[in-house]
Amino acid sequence: MVSLMTDRLYYHDSFLYAFDAQVEAIPENPRPAVILDRTAFYPTSGGQVFDTGAISTGTNEDLNVTEVVEAEDGRVIHYLEAPPKNIGPGTKIHGQIDPTRRRDHMQQHTGQHVLSAAFVRLYGMPTVSFHMGNDYCSIDLDTPTLTKDQVEQAERLANEIILENRPVQIRFVTRDAAGKLGLRKIPPAERDELRLIDIHEFDLNACGGTHVNQTGQIGCILLRKTEKTRQGWRVEFVCGKRAVAIARRDYSTLVESGGLLSSHIWDVPQQVRKVQEESRSLRKAREQVLEEVADLYATRLVAETLESAGRKIVVRVFPDRDLSFIKLLGQRIVRQSSAAVALLGTTSDPAALVFAQSVGQPFDMGALMKEALARLGGRGGGSKDMAQGGPRQADGVEAALSEIARQLAP
Repeated sequence: MVSLMTDRLYYHDSFLYAFDAQVEAIPENPRPAVILDRTAFYPTSGGQVFDTGAISTGTNEDLNVTEVVEAEDGRVIHYLEAPPKNIGPGTKIHGQIDPTRRRDHMQQHTGQHVLSAAFVRLYGMPTVSFHMGNDYCSIDLDTPTLTKDQVEQAERLANEIILENRPVQIRFVTRDAAGKLGLRKIPPAERDELRLIDIHEFDLNACGGTHVNQTGQIGCILLRKTEKTRQGWRVEFVCGKRAVAIARRDYSTLVESGGLLSSHIWDVPQQVRKVQEESRSLRKAREQVLEEVADLYATRLVAETLESAGRKIVVRVFPDRDLSFIKLLGQRIVRQSSAAVALLGTTSDPAALVFAQSVGQPFDMGALMKEALARLGGRGGGSKDMAQGGPRQADGVEAALSEIARQLAP
């Protein structure tokens, strides 16, 4: 007889990495999967991601478990890397959890409990959601403001609790009893019995996740980033071995950056600000030079172009200029002459086109741009007096501009 819910062994022992069970069902699903009568595999739930590992049988068939989810009926579905060949209802199996992944999840999840409790104790900021990712974890705090000092104080308190190596115990109580125990957060009414995670004299909260036995097993908590969200503030953090690995990566990055800037790592922010200021100054100087060059080019091109029927049609393709320059040049040409049309292109990567005409001229630059791109491919558009586009390739740009110039000539 199929039970309504899978017996979850991790509820009682998060350090259980191996177990024996029996196949209850092979679900009808495009993905190969099995349902067991009991399991130590944790399914994605409550912000914590699933365990991975393997299932083996007496026929020496090893099946990798790639994802674990909770079905609506309370059973746990184990998705497999490949379809099982010799497994069916009643088959006895041996399950093996990936211990490295499980220990990491225990450190992150228990660390989250400690950190959330620290924000509540210090500033009355409740956690409204928790997310565990592959690289970092985050909590969302219900607070309109969050200062750097508050973040550092919460991190300090959380790590003090870790160093005290307080016991972390699992308790099962009725919902009525839980309401009298001062839980940090009461979950929605779904079950009569609640599983509580009790961090000795610091935090008591209902949770179905996997946790360490003592806070010292968390290792440490490192807060990395905060950002304002629509409903509060998000705090990103990492714990344990993950925190050590990321701190090492951050330090290596700072050392390399300091070497490139010929400075100590503590001076990197100051040096970066200096480089940014120099870059802004150089950009302004470059823009000024480009404007001067565009003015000179425009003056020369307008002077060199013969007038026909009262207007000058300037056609030029540059092999080494970008879109910003030819756009600037087009604007300068039509400003210097009240009866000018500029058909400009660049064949550098990426290729670009700019069409412009002086105010009052009768043509439609947007329509001409569409016509050119219909031949060359690409996208673009614009108004009656100014249009730009990006052809797919540079070949044919010069011929296309010459053809359009012939259409405009009287």
